[in-house]
Amino acid sequence: MTTDYHRAAAEDRTLPAVVYALYLVGLSHGLTTVIGLIIAYANRDGAGPMMRSHYTWLIRTFWFSLLGFVVGGIIALVGIPLSLILVGIPLIALGGLIMAAALVYCAVRSVIGVIFLARDEPMPRPYALIA
Repeated sequence: MTTDYHRAAAEDRTLPAVVYALYLVGLSHGLTTVIGLIIAYANRDGAGPMMRSHYTWLIRTFWFSLLGFVVGGIIALVGIPLSLILVGIPLIALGGLIMAAALVYCAVRSVIGVIFLARDEPMPRPYALIA
Protein backbone atom coordinates (compact mmCIF):
# COMPACT_ATOMS: atom_id res chain seq x y z
CA MET A 1 0.00 0.00 0.00
CA THR A 2 1.47 3.33 -1.08
CA THR A 3 0.96 6.31 1.18
CA ASP A 4 0.87 9.96 0.15
CA TYR A 5 4.31 10.40 1.64
CA HIS A 6 5.80 7.66 -0.53
CA ARG A 7 4.20 9.08 -3.65
CA ALA A 8 5.53 12.54 -2.77
CA ALA A 9 8.97 11.12 -2.05
CA ALA A 10 9.02 9.55 -5.50
CA GLU A 11 8.46 12.89 -7.22
CA ASP A 12 11.32 14.18 -9.31
CA ARG A 13 12.91 17.21 -7.70
CA THR A 14 15.34 17.89 -10.54
CA LEU A 15 13.26 20.25 -12.66
CA PRO A 16 12.12 22.48 -9.78
CA ALA A 17 15.77 22.68 -8.69
CA VAL A 18 16.74 23.69 -12.23
CA VAL A 19 14.05 26.37 -12.26
CA TYR A 20 15.23 27.76 -8.91
CA ALA A 21 18.78 27.86 -10.31
CA LEU A 22 17.56 29.62 -13.47
CA TYR A 23 15.76 32.21 -11.34
CA LEU A 24 18.85 32.88 -9.24
CA VAL A 25 21.10 33.15 -12.31
CA GLY A 26 18.49 35.33 -13.99
CA LEU A 27 18.74 37.95 -11.26
CA SER A 28 21.63 39.43 -13.20
CA HIS A 29 20.00 39.54 -16.64
CA GLY A 30 16.44 38.12 -16.60
CA LEU A 31 16.59 35.80 -19.62
CA THR A 32 16.99 32.56 -17.69
CA THR A 33 14.17 33.61 -15.39
CA VAL A 34 11.80 33.62 -18.36
CA ILE A 35 13.09 30.19 -19.39
CA GLY A 36 12.46 28.98 -15.84
CA LEU A 37 8.92 30.37 -15.96
CA ILE A 38 8.23 28.44 -19.17
CA ILE A 39 9.56 25.23 -17.59
CA ALA A 40 7.43 25.80 -14.47
CA TYR A 41 4.25 26.34 -16.51
CA ALA A 42 5.00 23.33 -18.73
CA ASN A 43 5.50 20.95 -15.78
CA ARG A 44 3.07 22.19 -13.14
CA ASP A 45 -0.01 20.27 -14.30
CA GLY A 46 1.77 16.93 -14.58
CA ALA A 47 3.61 17.23 -11.27
CA GLY A 48 2.65 15.56 -8.02
CA PRO A 49 1.28 17.63 -5.14
CA MET A 50 4.66 18.45 -3.61
CA MET A 51 6.33 19.62 -6.81
CA ARG A 52 3.15 21.38 -7.94
CA SER A 53 3.43 23.56 -4.82
CA HIS A 54 6.99 24.47 -5.84
CA TYR A 55 5.97 25.25 -9.42
CA THR A 56 3.12 27.43 -8.16
CA TRP A 57 5.55 29.22 -5.82
CA LEU A 58 7.98 29.77 -8.71
CA ILE A 59 5.33 31.09 -11.08
CA ARG A 60 3.99 33.53 -8.51
CA THR A 61 7.53 34.61 -7.65
CA PHE A 62 8.10 35.54 -11.29
CA TRP A 63 4.90 37.53 -11.70
CA PHE A 64 5.15 39.45 -8.42
CA SER A 65 8.80 40.29 -9.11
CA LEU A 66 7.93 41.41 -12.62
CA LEU A 67 5.16 43.60 -11.22
CA GLY A 68 7.68 45.27 -8.91
CA PHE A 69 10.11 45.85 -11.78
CA VAL A 70 7.39 47.33 -14.01
CA VAL A 71 6.04 49.65 -11.30
CA GLY A 72 9.55 50.78 -10.36
CA GLY A 73 10.49 51.24 -14.00
CA ILE A 74 7.43 53.36 -14.74
CA ILE A 75 8.10 55.58 -11.74
CA ALA A 76 11.75 55.98 -12.79
CA LEU A 77 10.77 56.74 -16.39
CA VAL A 78 8.30 59.40 -15.24
CA GLY A 79 11.09 60.91 -13.15
CA ILE A 80 13.59 61.17 -16.03
CA PRO A 81 11.98 64.09 -17.90
CA LEU A 82 11.03 65.72 -14.60
CA SER A 83 14.67 65.58 -13.49
CA LEU A 84 15.37 68.50 -15.82
CA ILE A 85 13.64 70.68 -13.23
CA LEU A 86 15.03 68.60 -10.33
CA VAL A 87 11.59 67.37 -9.32
CA GLY A 88 12.13 63.97 -10.90
CA ILE A 89 15.30 63.01 -9.05
CA PRO A 90 13.39 61.60 -6.06
CA LEU A 91 11.13 59.69 -8.48
CA ILE A 92 14.15 58.13 -10.19
CA ALA A 93 15.52 57.12 -6.79
CA LEU A 94 12.13 55.72 -5.70
CA GLY A 95 11.79 53.72 -8.92
CA GLY A 96 15.28 52.33 -8.43
CA LEU A 97 14.49 51.34 -4.85
CA ILE A 98 11.30 49.58 -5.91
CA MET A 99 13.17 47.66 -8.62
CA ALA A 100 15.90 46.73 -6.12
CA ALA A 101 13.23 45.52 -3.69
CA ALA A 102 11.72 43.37 -6.47
CA LEU A 103 15.15 41.87 -7.10
CA VAL A 104 15.61 41.05 -3.41
CA TYR A 105 12.06 39.67 -3.25
CA CYS A 106 12.78 37.28 -6.14
CA ALA A 107 16.08 36.20 -4.59
CA VAL A 108 14.60 35.59 -1.14
CA ARG A 109 11.64 33.60 -2.47
CA SER A 110 13.97 31.52 -4.63
CA VAL A 111 16.25 30.73 -1.69
CA ILE A 112 13.26 29.85 0.51
CA GLY A 113 12.02 27.50 -2.21
CA VAL A 114 15.44 25.87 -2.51
CA ILE A 115 15.50 25.30 1.25
CA PHE A 116 12.09 23.58 1.22
CA LEU A 117 13.07 21.56 -1.86
CA ALA A 118 16.33 20.44 -0.23
CA ARG A 119 14.36 19.32 2.84
CA ASP A 120 12.08 17.35 0.51
CA GLU A 121 9.07 19.35 1.70
CA PRO A 122 6.30 21.05 -0.26
CA MET A 123 5.90 24.80 -0.10
CA PRO A 124 3.58 25.25 2.90
CA ARG A 125 1.71 28.23 1.41
CA PRO A 126 2.47 28.43 -2.32
CA TYR A 127 -0.10 31.18 -2.90
CA ALA A 128 1.27 33.49 -0.20
CA LEU A 129 3.03 36.73 -1.10
CA ILE A 130 5.59 36.16 1.64
CA ALA A 131 6.70 32.79 3.00
